[in-house]
Amino acid sequence: MFAQSSVEEAAVSSRSTRSKTASKTNPMVHAVPEAPSESDEQNGSASGTIRTISGVSLLSAVSILPLDLKSTHTKLNPKDHGLLKKKQEWLKTYDINVPKQFKKHQRVAEATLVFSQEEAGTAICISPEGLLLTCAHCIAENEDDLDKSQTHWLLFCSGLAVAAKCTAWDARRDLALLQVVAAQSFVPAEGFPSARIACAAPETDSRIICIGHPGSEDLEASHPGIKTNYDVLSCSTGCYRGCASGQDPHDNSEIGALMHDAWTYWGHSGAPLFCLKTGQLMGLHSSWDAETGMRRGVSLVAIRQFAHESMPNTDQAFA
Repeated sequence: MFAQSSVEEAAVSSRSTRSKTASKTNPMVHAVPEAPSESDEQNGSASGTIRTISGVSLLSAVSILPLDLKSTHTKLNPKDHGLLKKKQEWLKTYDINVPKQFKKHQRVAEATLVFSQEEAGTAICISPEGLLLTCAHCIAENEDDLDKSQTHWLLFCSGLAVAAKCTAWDARRDLALLQVVAAQSFVPAEGFPSARIACAAPETDSRIICIGHPGSEDLEASHPGIKTNYDVLSCSTGCYRGCASGQDPHDNSEIGALMHDAWTYWGHSGAPLFCLKTGQLMGLHSSWDAETGMRRGVSLVAIRQFAHESMPNTDQAFA
């Protein structure tokens, strides 16, 4: 149920070349006031320090990674590190086109992240302090496979690479929380780009935006290895179709309770679903119904309860 099928409806937006002025409009692109020292380059990161946002200490020290990220820093094998760099180059080159009515919420679109690994996967930053929300199955298929000491490499919409570690994992809700522990840039004064979690679900049939990372392999091809040629990050629109009748909204272990019809593909798991009108996070895409073709996801009620249980401070996450 977690592999994503394609549909006839195409993603609504196409890529556009990133503006040369992106560093002025997006502080995460090249926001490095000073270069890492030679010793930092050798060690892979600068020593972490507690930074503050509006007088509130970050949840953990964020180490600074060099802009020229090498495999000695990521500890990834050559193939996986090469894939990270390839995705990063695409994200640095192209902007994500969102619908005109969503332009005023561009900052939340920039809070979307893609996983660097071959299996794809998507996440959303829900706190300026670098807390990332995704689906549990993007981190581990089951509790036996969960390793909270493992470093996960992700890329912000701007191409900024970050390392994160899992701090909370809920298989039943299909949710996981990660904390950024290292980034390729000093944290700006306003923190990482982040989205606000909605207070209430939108009305059924309300328009939504889905921003996700479609996988690179065509799962419907006659033989393996055929590429989809989808963009690294894709934006599509659709409607919120409510929650499945009779399903516990906190139980997404088999299939997500939330229903929507925005275009997705495998790799979109963890992709944020935004209310088109408010720009607030109202769900995460997680799966699809093979019988009906309806997209499924994790509902707002499950996300809010998970956040309350997993985050020490939800003030900056909730709208």
